[in-house]
Amino acid sequence: MIAELDPPALLLLGGILLGAGFGALAQASHFCIMGSLADLVLFGSARRLRSWLLAIAVAILGTQLAAWLGLVPLAESRHLAPAIALGPAILGGLAFGFGMVLAGGCASRSLVRAASGSLEALVVLLVMAVASWAAQLGPLAPLHRALREATTLELARPQALSEPLAALFGTGSEEARLFLGLLFGLALFLFCFADPRFRGRRAEVATGLGLGLLVVAGWLWTGWLARDPFEPAGPQSLSYVGPVAESLLYVVTGESRAPFGPALVLGTVAGAAAVALARGGFRLRAGEGAAGLGRPLLGAVLMGVGGAMAMGCTIGQGLSGVSTLGASSLVATLAIVAGGTWALRWLETGSLLLGLERRRRAPTRPAEP
Repeated sequence: MIAELDPPALLLLGGILLGAGFGALAQASHFCIMGSLADLVLFGSARRLRSWLLAIAVAILGTQLAAWLGLVPLAESRHLAPAIALGPAILGGLAFGFGMVLAGGCASRSLVRAASGSLEALVVLLVMAVASWAAQLGPLAPLHRALREATTLELARPQALSEPLAALFGTGSEEARLFLGLLFGLALFLFCFADPRFRGRRAEVATGLGLGLLVVAGWLWTGWLARDPFEPAGPQSLSYVGPVAESLLYVVTGESRAPFGPALVLGTVAGAAAVALARGGFRLRAGEGAAGLGRPLLGAVLMGVGGAMAMGCTIGQGLSGVSTLGASSLVATLAIVAGGTWALRWLETGSLLLGLERRRRAPTRPAEP
């Protein structure tokens, strides 16, 4: 029956199914990259962060194997375009990372929170979507475009981290990517399972494995199963800033440039809401009210602008993008981590840059539902 569907219908179905899987898993496991980073920065615990690293390992191994087998035309992905936009990747990543801490979670986490009844998270998503369009097509677009043009490095080959190896040893790009993917993936596996406490946390291990497999499934679905032979488009996988913005565009105008993204958002909300309802965790809540919205709204703006500049988020770049071994994705992901660390230290110490506020605060965990 699925084989009888045309490519656009397959993309819609795939987005809904993959989103539902992600939403259900993230809701059930309380997966939160921002919370994992906070554990490391404020308390020195990398246990929850290992779930993200395990997901990256699975995503890299599965994605590179699928590309090597010829199932996914990974070279056509935007993550491997022969140009590295350094400025947007760095500044956008820093802005997104800082913003996700202020907002209490990244784009995907905000979707999961909204699906369980958080009105504050819903407002964050709406503001983030508007800010994303402002950076792409609105008043911030000229600055964004100028930065991209001034800081983009044009390359003769795809921007994969493995390309120097391919050029040095005279191998094909797919073989070099597979070799480097195996190297990175296995190294991350060893790091994650070197901690006996993590090995004993079956739920966190299952979360990492599941998230990584969902990313691989996204590449296979869009690059193989739903590929249009007459109008081929670059494959894609899980991402949330752009898709949330596309979803808002569809709600307002009834039009969408890419069906997969809004379907992914819809599926994520449905999957997360289903788990929340099944566990009795769904309830409408408004957070701290209007007086407490200042910080989350600023975070939403930074996430929207930063995500548009960096062309992804903790999922879009930190999982899907990194799984391609794209250089821009690695730079953006490291910048997101740096931005999040900066924001966490600011909230801990009250000191931003040179220290406009010198009050010290005891480390506290950022609020998570």
